[in-house]
Amino acid sequence: MTGTLVTAPNLQDADQFYAAFVSAHAGLSAEASELLNARLILILANHVGERSVLEQALELARASLVPGANSAGLS
Repeated sequence: MTGTLVTAPNLQDADQFYAAFVSAHAGLSAEASELLNARLILILANHVGERSVLEQALELARASLVPGANSAGLS
């Protein structure tokens, strides 16, 4: 069964998570901050576990970087 990426708001306590995310980067160099982000992505990708969903997320994230591209689902 192929899953579908959830793009509607789905994060409980989003402001608190954002604060924790920012706090986790406090005092890190730019390089260490990038490594933290990469490790977090891989940990969460492992948690999701479904390649098709992860590929949908990659496509959506990539499209959001292109000016004028359809980035529907990103709020």
